[in-house]
Amino acid sequence: MTPAPGAVPPPPGGYRTPVRHGFPETPVETTTRLRPVRPRQRWRTAAAAACVVLGLGLIGGAATGAWLTGDSSAGTAKSPYTAARAAWHSVPVDTLFPRTLKGRGAGPGGTHRTWTRVAVAADSTCKDGLDPLLLTTLRSVGCERLVRATYTDATRSAVTTVGLVFTEADASGMQALRTRFTEQKLGARKDLMPRTYAPEGTSAASFGDKQRASWTVNPLTEIPVVVLAVSGFADGRAVAEPQPAGDAMASGAETDIAQAGLGHEAKGVADRVERGLRTAVADLTEQPG
Repeated sequence: MTPAPGAVPPPPGGYRTPVRHGFPETPVETTTRLRPVRPRQRWRTAAAAACVVLGLGLIGGAATGAWLTGDSSAGTAKSPYTAARAAWHSVPVDTLFPRTLKGRGAGPGGTHRTWTRVAVAADSTCKDGLDPLLLTTLRSVGCERLVRATYTDATRSAVTTVGLVFTEADASGMQALRTRFTEQKLGARKDLMPRTYAPEGTSAASFGDKQRASWTVNPLTEIPVVVLAVSGFADGRAVAEPQPAGDAMASGAETDIAQAGLGHEAKGVADRVERGLRTAVADLTEQPG
């Protein structure tokens, strides 16, 4: 057979090249193009290496300096004393003195109590908010600030003023004050009762010095704060013989103050406010200084 013009003649022996059948190839340019990588320049490599060496040197020097000087304040948490001393202005008032306090088992015989905040006093110096003799007693620890609030119970038959004295003392100073209160039984002295806060137009308006019935004064040692509280009858009746909260809460106490649970009122409100303060200070100590 004569081959057609222009056709490729078959190889000798009549062998033909096989035709391949299959899937078509991937069209050109269907994949993302790679961005060209510029050739590295020696001066950039050298500069990068120098920066690494310099950075490591600075970090090592700072760490060594902190180790030698004992300065580990950067990036560390505040101490409880540092955090607590500033809590009177750094913690919201509703955290220091919640609008409502729950006293589960805080009443006589383990009954439950609920206290509602009547008013909050403006922060003040201790001279403006404490009796002179109590002020003198706390002079050894100094006074940074005094904050107070007044609460009433659910029946509105009792009122209680609670206060926080933020001191300038360190741990040893607060421990010395606590020891003094314990050994000399200062917390039971009537002439060291806290003052009331009785704003006009509230249910505590008639809660004055003569209406003070039961009280507690508690110097803390973990933080530089003295917690104090004083309670009385909401109807404004005068009290001839005030009674410390510990005595009014004692088993078998039969005074009008004890029977009315005013010792429990003072201690219960003070304890809940103290717990809230401790929680707030714990949160502050976790924040970097």
